Amino acid sequence: MNHLRFLHYVDEVARVGSVRQAAERLHVAASAVNRRVQDIEDELGTPIFERLPRGMRLTAAGELFVRYIRSRAADLELVRSEIEDLEGLRRGLVRLAASQALVPGFLSGAIAGFRQSHSLVEFQVLIVDHVRAVQALRSFEADLALVFNPAPDADIHRIAEFEQSLRVMMHSSHPLAQHEGPIRLKDCVEFPLVMPYRNIGARDLLDQYLARRSLKLKPIIESNSFEFLRSYLHQEHALTFQIGIGAQTNDSQLISKDLDDRGFPGGHLVLASLRGRQLPVIAHAFAEHLSATFPVS
Repeated sequence: MNHLRFLHYVDEVARVGSVRQAAERLHVAASAVNRRVQDIEDELGTPIFERLPRGMRLTAAGELFVRYIRSRAADLELVRSEIEDLEGLRRGLVRLAASQALVPGFLSGAIAGFRQSHSLVEFQVLIVDHVRAVQALRSFEADLALVFNPAPDADIHRIAEFEQSLRVMMHSSHPLAQHEGPIRLKDCVEFPLVMPYRNIGARDLLDQYLARRSLKLKPIIESNSFEFLRSYLHQEHALTFQIGIGAQTNDSQLISKDLDDRGFPGGHLVLASLRGRQLPVIAHAFAEHLSATFPVS
């Protein structure tokens, strides 16, 4: 299927915006990639890339052609999966776009649990925010997405939803660690706060709530890395906020407590796929596994 490999050359140039970088990722000569791109442009009778001083950018025709390439690749993966299923094999590739909140504990355990009965299955896991995860579904980079509170888009099919409450995280030596019962936000304001960037998971819930209140939270640190925020809790008596699944960690020195503010919004971790796309057999099986094993918040 050499023609499919050559189409992959075009797709890779579109992803990285450079013939040289695409060639490095594909482990082939840059001249070979450039030649195949030109051959396809000659066959189509129109340029699919603009040649810019600093790289390559898809033309309108190129956007259509790359969409065709990715759709065809996804269809081929589905056929391979169905053939393997007919042969009684448990092979396949699951491509998942997932939230950072799943990294500390749940996701690795869920994959390991699935592989106990599907030991030949491979995974590609992309850790991104909910906007990028939906883009990955649409571009066929991912079969499934598991992210917090994605927008209700018509082309995204919600396979399952898991309710998530917000929790406050701290070091076990923090003064609030001995606080009996749930924590209120007003209990947190006197301590240093390290928080996710706006529009990310727990921060989005906080901003929704605080927009209608006089209470203000002023973080000393903002970051897009949950791992960094958690690690900072070891440095001083700071607090951070995370949805329930993200508050589960193997770090025995960190603890989390419920927030108990009246009217505080909840959210859902959503398992999703692209509407109208038939999932590969093994991706569908993994989706069922996730739905069955997800812990109650």
